[in-house]
Amino acid sequence: MPPPPSPRRPDRRPSGAPAAICASSGHRSPLELGRAGEKAAAELLKRRGYEVIGAGFTARRGEIDLICRRGADLVIVEVKTRTSEAFGTPAEAVGPRKRRALAAAAAEYRLLAGWKGPIRYAVVALVGRPEGGFDSEVVEDPFE
Repeated sequence: MPPPPSPRRPDRRPSGAPAAICASSGHRSPLELGRAGEKAAAELLKRRGYEVIGAGFTARRGEIDLICRRGADLVIVEVKTRTSEAFGTPAEAVGPRKRRALAAAAAEYRLLAGWKGPIRYAVVALVGRPEGGFDSEVVEDPFE
């Protein structure tokens, strides 16, 4: 019998459950949930007048989920997706450590992209609905 998946593997199923059980129950892996959330967030932001110019930028000290333009501003977007609010809202998960990581990643992106304009931040908080889709909230300038 093979060892159970590592907790650090993004394809890990709950309690080592077989893929067939997860697929039939509609459960998404954390990686699948995150990807679906980022796609839903990008669509939401486009409808609200943002231009999505990048996604998944990995820096030395953090990752930027979505990079957008809105007017003359570059907007660094953190997407938090949860299956429920049992352990708090998705936006509450963006604490001081994540804020520092986002600021460091934004500074690195600024240098690499040669961006000289203003940078703002936004958090898109998504909670999955049992029937599918997400309830969403966009928090603009969450760190001010």
